[in-house]
Amino acid sequence: MIPQSFKDILSNGENVGFYQTLSMLIFLIFFLGIIIYVFSRSKKHYDEEANAPLDDDHTEENKL
Repeated sequence: MIPQSFKDILSNGENVGFYQTLSMLIFLIFFLGIIIYVFSRSKKHYDEEANAPLDDDHTEENKL
């Protein structure tokens, strides 16, 4: 039998709790990884990136 939708795949009751737990763990690991990455960067990095649009305008004017 070919399932018609994703709902049909999960409606059989086997391993549904496992898939829910696995997807929650993958999401939490990814989310915590992003949080750790963002807070581990130095403030200098973010200051440089925040000023990047302003710096590009000045450099383009100098090239013309």
